[in-house]
Amino acid sequence: MEKRISLATTQLDVTPAPLAERLARAESLVTRAARAGAQLVALPELFNTGYAYRDENFALAETVDGPTAQWMKQVSSRLGIHLAGSLLLRDGQDIYNALLLYAPDGRVWRYDKNYPWGWERAYFRERRAITIAETDLGSIGMMLCWDMAHAELWQQYAGKVDLMLACSCPPNLSQPIYHFPDGSQITGAQMGPVFASMRQAELQVFADTPAQQCAWLGVPFISSTACGQVDTPLPNPMGSFLGFLPAAPWLVGHLPKVGQMKVRAGVVEAARILAADGRQLAGLCSEQGETFVLSEVAIPAERPQPRGKQPRPPVSWIMYFVSDTFLTSVSLGTYARRPLYNE
Repeated sequence: MEKRISLATTQLDVTPAPLAERLARAESLVTRAARAGAQLVALPELFNTGYAYRDENFALAETVDGPTAQWMKQVSSRLGIHLAGSLLLRDGQDIYNALLLYAPDGRVWRYDKNYPWGWERAYFRERRAITIAETDLGSIGMMLCWDMAHAELWQQYAGKVDLMLACSCPPNLSQPIYHFPDGSQITGAQMGPVFASMRQAELQVFADTPAQQCAWLGVPFISSTACGQVDTPLPNPMGSFLGFLPAAPWLVGHLPKVGQMKVRAGVVEAARILAADGRQLAGLCSEQGETFVLSEVAIPAERPQPRGKQPRPPVSWIMYFVSDTFLTSVSLGTYARRPLYNE
């Protein structure tokens, strides 16, 4: 006989703020979701710090027994829920973007982001491994954000999970505004046909792909996200800008002020709960702000098996190149210069 479990996905504003403030806002959301009947609550990626490309990220990375992990454990226990969210985690001399899932009894599962998106590679490294959390709710496969675009990760969960969980916080960089202190700016529309081809990429990655892949796996899906606007400097802005120029050479006049360039973008609407056939059961819009939505999903009595041949994610090659090759290569030097800590 199938069982039904109640899931809640959340949105927190993306703007960085002190840890105590962000945890207090998260706790308010989680408590409300638990009181509404949620058995599992998903917080956004990097929910404890907010999202920005800044060197302060190195100092914000915590250890596995740090304040955010302890908070998650305590809140999960007090409310009797499974609680998921990601943070920058210092592991020896390296930093990872770690998705933690806590059970009420204190058990914890960790998944490290396999594919840092572009500029993220300046602040944490990748780890090529999956995680299946064997919980009382079922076997839960875990992912983070841009990982969802990679078919081989979905394939590794095939026939092994009852539910897929992803936390995310993706800036909508298919529609960016690059701005400078003198008030001038470059919009996505000014960057030419190559960049225009990436418009709507956020829907391909964060709506179409999970619906497609979960329907293939035959399991429900939950993903969280942030809301608001990302407004951030860039790691190695000159390297990034020089890479843009071949596709948009008319932007060369901005070159002298690139060192002070920032990017502003909304956050992709990626908070959703899907049924095992890919239908959306619940979701959130950015305009709703910091809130949650709840839905029940069905977990079948027998482990679902993939339905036919795995489909290819509907994501263009240019998105993989920009993230996994170009922006990653210009960001690695920032990570190499990170402060090192004694273990």
